[in-house]
Amino acid sequence: MSRLDSMLRRLTAQRDGLNWAAARIGNAPGDILDMGLGNGRTYDHLREILPDRKIWVMDRVLQCHPDSTPPSEDFLQGEAEPMLRKLADTGRKVAMAHYDFGRGIKDEDVAEAARLSPSISRVMQPGGLLISGQPLVGFEQIKGPETIAPDRYLFYLA
Repeated sequence: MSRLDSMLRRLTAQRDGLNWAAARIGNAPGDILDMGLGNGRTYDHLREILPDRKIWVMDRVLQCHPDSTPPSEDFLQGEAEPMLRKLADTGRKVAMAHYDFGRGIKDEDVAEAARLSPSISRVMQPGGLLISGQPLVGFEQIKGPETIAPDRYLFYLA
């Protein structure tokens, strides 16, 4: 598979997974968390499909497209662990989280996801959904939408 085809497959899986999870959480209490703002495409999509939800966004730096810039009060800038701790200290809980941290080096990305999993757990609403491109630990893995290959995106219950 070409890198272009692989990227298209990943982005389609991401979109389908976010849409599936947004429909599944319905009116469950809690905020939304996008871990890894990047260019802001995912955040922009979350705003569109969950317009009435508070969406927290976290990344080391703010370098997204101007049309996808979150409000400053919803952007947690810095390293993930302190930002997750800061969010946990607010007492807010997350009904749905999208994990998209990583540099593209599989072993390092998997290790980082495992290391951050306990911090992510502290902000999640019990029964909340996590959508991730990397394996997380300490959560119940569930089957996502039929349109997504099991190895492409991972789905968890908190």
